Amino acid sequence: MSMTAEQFFANLWQDYIQRTPSAAKVHAVLGQGGEIINDHVAFRTFNLDPVRLEVLARHFEAMGYFENGDYFFEQKKLRAKHYEHSNPELPKIFLSELLVEEFSEELQEFVKDIVGQIPVNALQSPEFLYSGTHWELDYSRYEKLLAESEYAAWVGAFGFCANHFTVSVNALHDYDTLQAVNQQLKDAGFTLNTSGGEIKGSPTVFLEQSSTMADQIEVVFQDRTAVIPSCFYEFARRYPLPHGGLYTGFVAASADKIFESTNAKR
Repeated sequence: MSMTAEQFFANLWQDYIQRTPSAAKVHAVLGQGGEIINDHVAFRTFNLDPVRLEVLARHFEAMGYFENGDYFFEQKKLRAKHYEHSNPELPKIFLSELLVEEFSEELQEFVKDIVGQIPVNALQSPEFLYSGTHWELDYSRYEKLLAESEYAAWVGAFGFCANHFTVSVNALHDYDTLQAVNQQLKDAGFTLNTSGGEIKGSPTVFLEQSSTMADQIEVVFQDRTAVIPSCFYEFARRYPLPHGGLYTGFVAASADKIFESTNAKR
């Protein structure tokens, strides 16, 4: 039986808040008990079969999503696409993948090894997208990955899950600006990602984004337990295009800095 998009996001949210305890507090601070509309949800993967971007995207396409943008991040060695649904109440999907062949032989071998441990039949269901890790990871290996790619280390530690949800600031009742949202969050004790400024983007590119720094949670590695950055919450305000309608895409320069919300080195 195919899963509806609504059921998928409900399950995904329950999984996300397990490793993002601050998310409920964000809702309490901004939603005041009202409903929060999510602008988009982001996922991370590797560009290796069977988990490459286009393969994972099939689950979203089966739920009625269509591809609507391509992005490339030269410095971080990533590519991404975003997907939209005809129902604007459903979050957009931002799906990125690491260009594994652009890293050291050691990183390539390790990533091929862990991806090779994923049972092929696990990918047949959309639940795979919040199935976590399918491998063991030593903390020393995590640190080696971290030295080369923060993104690779994050996927190594957390596997397949939502990297972040994003509050649609346009849909909030009590806030007219992203600055006001940021101030409210800071007043409530949140640390914001300041890489590239607290607000990335501007009305001239039709999108402003900000985000919290990722929660720090305890992860059980094969050889020890360590506290590392998990997931974060993003905030997006979209602006109308000259011919009408809100901009629905993403801005690569801004997304590049949003990736740094999970940085271990602060």
